[in-house]
Amino acid sequence: MQIPLRARRAPLVAGATSAPGRARAVPDLAYRARKILYALVSEYIATGEPVGSRTLSKRYGLNLSAATIRNELTDLEDTGCVAQPHTSAGRVPTELGFRVFIDALAQMRDVSDRDRAAVLARMKQLRPGVDDVVREAARMLASLSGAAAVVSRRADREAIAHLRFMPLGDRRLLVVVVWQSGAVQNRVIETAEALPNDELERLHNYLAELTGARGDGDGGLSLPELRAALADAVARERDAYDGMRRRAKELVDAAAAAPADDSLVIEGQGNLFDRREFSDPEKIRRFLRTFEERERLLGLLDRTLVAGGVQVLVGSEAELDAADDVGVISSHYRANGVPSGSLGLIGPTRLDYAKLMPLVGFTAQVVSDVLDGHSLEDDDEPIDG
Repeated sequence: MQIPLRARRAPLVAGATSAPGRARAVPDLAYRARKILYALVSEYIATGEPVGSRTLSKRYGLNLSAATIRNELTDLEDTGCVAQPHTSAGRVPTELGFRVFIDALAQMRDVSDRDRAAVLARMKQLRPGVDDVVREAARMLASLSGAAAVVSRRADREAIAHLRFMPLGDRRLLVVVVWQSGAVQNRVIETAEALPNDELERLHNYLAELTGARGDGDGGLSLPELRAALADAVARERDAYDGMRRRAKELVDAAAAAPADDSLVIEGQGNLFDRREFSDPEKIRRFLRTFEERERLLGLLDRTLVAGGVQVLVGSEAELDAADDVGVISSHYRANGVPSGSLGLIGPTRLDYAKLMPLVGFTAQVVSDVLDGHSLEDDDEPIDG
């Protein structure tokens, strides 16, 4: 099945993502005020410097005098959309100003032809079940964006390609799970007694048969589905293989309960520290601590699984204690038609949202198509809607 990608857009959802209890009402700005605010945010994203009225007048075709722009900026400051760091300085957008700007972008832009071509070229080279498709997508996003890429894997939603138990000694087993996306996950479990290699081999053969026994062309079982199938087999069957089924169930239950080693993947952190914002060593330290807040990052990315579309969180909306100057753009991806995790970008508030929102949405869509087994075509006719 070929999926035309030229005209497809992942839905962009920005305004509904504010953290509960922290959201501020978006002001109802007049057209001229919005135009000035959008110009100011665009200039600040490009330079990282406070923006003055003369700069806006000269560069953005506003057809307004510098005095008129200054009056509008004063009003925008009253609404909380801009701030003036110093009395003689220009203005910078606040978290609320970024939110107004991002909401306006939600339906305005598609991914650039250059980024589209780069994503498709790389993703066409990958082989699900062999290459780690999601990690490669994160590396590509980091390279194209100059920001750090983050990926959550919710492996309980994804089909198992291979499952192996390897002795580590002292009644410990290394569980190696290869997911259909190509990701490899390691977990360590303990058993009541050491298991001989021949028994492990019989268990592997039995589990391989079970995980591939769907017969509907949709791939193997997910981990919860495998556990349910084993529980059903243990309850139903009473024969010479009953002991092996029970042992298989014990091992798979233990594997499901063991912590995974790569539920969160971060790529490209070093990209961030070339940016103007990170001339301050303390800001670098705060951002590095953000990457250590793994559970918070996972929870943040999980919001995308529920909300759908491209989600954008700015500043305090992200609820990351280590950094307040932060922007996060994320979208979920599918495997076998089921939302299986989220991928996105994290950086300072001054991200290029106009470029990166559609890029994240498009990349998530292409990853989903690869994991769903669809062909990637970049020259098909557009699809209405």
